[in-house]
Amino acid sequence: MALDALLKRYFLGVVLVLVAVAAYFQAAGATQLIGSAVGAVPSGVGSTVVVPPYKLAVPPRELKSGDPIIERNPFDSVTGPLNAKPPELDTPKAEAPDASDPLNSPACDGVQVLIVTESTDPTWSVAALQGPGEPHPRMRRVGDDVNGKKVAFIGFNPKEQTPSVWLEGGSQLCQAMLFRTQPPVAAAPAPTAAAAPPPPPTNGPPVLDPSIASKIQKVSDTEFNIDRGVVDKILENQAELMKSARIVPEQKDGKVVGVRMFGIRPDTLLGTLGLQNGDRLETLNGFNMASPEKALEAYARLRTASALNVKVNRRGAPVSIDYHIK
Repeated sequence: MALDALLKRYFLGVVLVLVAVAAYFQAAGATQLIGSAVGAVPSGVGSTVVVPPYKLAVPPRELKSGDPIIERNPFDSVTGPLNAKPPELDTPKAEAPDASDPLNSPACDGVQVLIVTESTDPTWSVAALQGPGEPHPRMRRVGDDVNGKKVAFIGFNPKEQTPSVWLEGGSQLCQAMLFRTQPPVAAAPAPTAAAAPPPPPTNGPPVLDPSIASKIQKVSDTEFNIDRGVVDKILENQAELMKSARIVPEQKDGKVVGVRMFGIRPDTLLGTLGLQNGDRLETLNGFNMASPEKALEAYARLRTASALNVKVNRRGAPVSIDYHIK
């Protein structure tokens, strides 16, 4: 077979063989060149190893500080150093209020207490307070402001036998009591034979005013119609109308689940509204009573509400009571 025919037939194979040979020689030459440049070390007696300049040990450079210039402040010889610390001012420290005898603290001027709810958890204790110049009472907790004073504690004063709210302002501690102690009355003359003896004092919760009770219409055990004016009277005279109730937050598994109500009689306000002694109030118009913030929000909306739904737990069973305000 002619050489031209062989080349035409095996042209591609010949080209690939030549490329492979050229690549082999090129790689071998590059390998030898790199090896001679990197690994070769001059031989013979007295031969030295050349160290690249960048590997020579360079002594550390001492860093200069600008502190002397800043301390000297060459631009101002009057003010002094630029980094001088400001002088410490002798500010008088606020004197802590005297809490050595809080039960005998003086009364807070102009502060009226309408409702007190005490809890073992200080964050749950709330009180409806009306300060001087305030048109309506507001619910306050420990730390809130009342006419420039701060609520320090909400609790019970055993000496005065009344729930009380202690306020601190500066170095003074005062208290606002829910039931103010009446001043002693001068002894009356001995009754004559014709005079009838005064009725004995009665203890216990006050009976609901008939003018209020007549405007609360019972439709069923869980449904009531209430006149709008009754709601306003209740909110304005809470301290007197709620004397019968004792409200205690109730916990379950370490969490507050509602407020338990005690001291409810059928002839009191809460009894007339269908609540019973021992009921646990859980929600008010959908607001969870287990949250202090939600409870305060529900209280703020009572004055303008047209309907009220109360969910309680009564002896372990849920009960829903509806009030229609007209």
